[in-house]
Amino acid sequence: MQHFLVHVRRRVPPGLRLVLGLLLICGGILGFLPILGFWMIPLGFAVAMLDVMPLYRRGLERGKALRRRDTSDRDPAAPKDDDLT
Repeated sequence: MQHFLVHVRRRVPPGLRLVLGLLLICGGILGFLPILGFWMIPLGFAVAMLDVMPLYRRGLERGKALRRRDTSDRDPAAPKDDDLT
Protein backbone atom coordinates (compact mmCIF):
# COMPACT_ATOMS: atom_id res chain seq x y z
CA MET A 1 0.00 0.00 0.00
CA GLN A 2 2.95 2.31 0.66
CA HIS A 3 4.04 2.13 -2.99
CA PHE A 4 0.52 2.96 -4.14
CA LEU A 5 0.36 6.02 -1.87
CA VAL A 6 3.73 7.25 -3.12
CA HIS A 7 2.51 6.81 -6.71
CA VAL A 8 -0.74 8.70 -5.97
CA ARG A 9 1.13 11.50 -4.19
CA ARG A 10 3.44 12.00 -7.21
CA ARG A 11 0.94 11.57 -10.06
CA VAL A 12 -2.45 12.84 -8.86
CA PRO A 13 -3.04 16.59 -8.33
CA PRO A 14 -3.82 17.62 -4.74
CA GLY A 15 -7.52 18.47 -5.13
CA LEU A 16 -8.20 15.29 -7.08
CA ARG A 17 -6.63 13.07 -4.38
CA LEU A 18 -9.40 13.96 -1.93
CA VAL A 19 -12.06 13.20 -4.54
CA LEU A 20 -10.35 9.91 -5.42
CA GLY A 21 -10.20 8.97 -1.74
CA LEU A 22 -13.90 9.72 -1.26
CA LEU A 23 -14.78 7.67 -4.35
CA LEU A 24 -12.78 4.74 -3.00
CA ILE A 25 -14.58 5.00 0.34
CA CYS A 26 -17.99 5.10 -1.39
CA GLY A 27 -17.00 2.12 -3.52
CA GLY A 28 -15.90 0.26 -0.41
CA ILE A 29 -19.29 0.79 1.21
CA LEU A 30 -20.71 -1.14 -1.74
CA GLY A 31 -18.19 -3.91 -1.06
CA PHE A 32 -20.79 -6.63 -1.25
CA LEU A 33 -20.99 -6.11 -5.04
CA PRO A 34 -18.74 -8.31 -7.22
CA ILE A 35 -15.95 -5.98 -8.39
CA LEU A 36 -15.96 -3.55 -5.48
CA GLY A 37 -14.57 -4.64 -2.15
CA PHE A 38 -14.31 -3.63 1.46
CA TRP A 39 -10.54 -3.21 0.93
CA MET A 40 -11.36 0.09 -0.78
CA ILE A 41 -12.40 1.77 2.49
CA PRO A 42 -8.97 1.92 4.23
CA LEU A 43 -7.30 2.68 0.90
CA GLY A 44 -9.72 5.57 0.36
CA PHE A 45 -8.99 6.95 3.81
CA ALA A 46 -5.25 6.72 3.15
CA VAL A 47 -5.54 8.54 -0.20
CA ALA A 48 -7.85 11.23 1.21
CA MET A 49 -5.52 11.63 4.18
CA LEU A 50 -2.77 12.76 1.81
CA ASP A 51 -4.69 16.00 1.17
CA VAL A 52 -5.93 16.69 4.68
CA MET A 53 -2.73 17.55 6.54
CA PRO A 54 -3.98 17.21 10.16
CA LEU A 55 -5.34 13.74 9.36
CA TYR A 56 -2.10 12.88 7.57
CA ARG A 57 -0.01 13.84 10.60
CA ARG A 58 -2.35 11.96 12.95
CA GLY A 59 -2.09 8.90 10.73
CA LEU A 60 1.70 9.06 10.76
CA GLU A 61 1.75 9.41 14.55
CA ARG A 62 -0.65 6.49 14.95
CA GLY A 63 1.45 4.32 12.67
CA LYS A 64 4.60 5.14 14.65
CA ALA A 65 2.81 4.41 17.92
CA LEU A 66 1.57 1.06 16.62
CA ARG A 67 5.05 0.10 15.47
CA ARG A 68 6.52 1.07 18.86
CA ARG A 69 3.84 -0.91 20.68
CA ASP A 70 4.43 -3.97 18.51
CA THR A 71 8.13 -3.97 19.26
CA SER A 72 7.69 -3.23 22.98
CA ASP A 73 5.08 -6.00 23.44
CA ARG A 74 7.50 -8.69 22.38
CA ASP A 75 9.25 -10.44 25.22
CA PRO A 76 12.97 -10.69 24.43
CA ALA A 77 13.21 -13.94 26.44
CA ALA A 78 10.32 -15.58 24.56
CA PRO A 79 11.30 -18.22 22.00
CA LYS A 80 11.21 -17.11 18.40
CA ASP A 81 9.30 -18.96 15.68
CA ASP A 82 12.58 -20.39 14.37
CA ASP A 83 13.43 -21.81 17.82
CA LEU A 84 10.22 -23.84 17.98
CA THR A 85 11.19 -26.25 15.22
